[in-house]
Amino acid sequence: MSIKDDMKNLMGGKGKPSVDADAIRALSELLNETGLTEIEIEREGARIRVSRAAVAAASAAVTPVPVAAAPVVATPAAAGPQPGTVPSPMVGTVYLAPEPGKPAFIAVGKAVKEGDTLFIVEAMKTMNAITAPRGGTVKEICVTDASPVEFGQALCVIA
Repeated sequence: MSIKDDMKNLMGGKGKPSVDADAIRALSELLNETGLTEIEIEREGARIRVSRAAVAAASAAVTPVPVAAAPVVATPAAAGPQPGTVPSPMVGTVYLAPEPGKPAFIAVGKAVKEGDTLFIVEAMKTMNAITAPRGGTVKEICVTDASPVEFGQALCVIA
């Protein structure tokens, strides 16, 4: 019997939903074959969902894994952001150039003036220009083109 046949027979009897254990096995096989983590089907008002995540979480709770303690290494206190760091004002995708194939807005060693465009951050399908808060020389570019950025993440350093 194929997986499709098992799925057709998942719910039996009219008006009386019943669950077929073979169908659940078939759905589990389908999860393994497709790499999905969850599948849900509905037939005649009855619904069944099979989820790999719930099984993994349950097995993790049943089988504790011993964890070796990591050695403690003394680190200097965080000094905070480097002076002249330009943070991302939003979560999104950062672009170094105005469009693919064009030169980047900035380069290390390049002088910028206050208000010059440094990057574009795309957030919710909107392109937002990130401008220089002050003039200076680009000391470091902290991101790569088309990479995701978080709010407050360092984009570049202007000295």
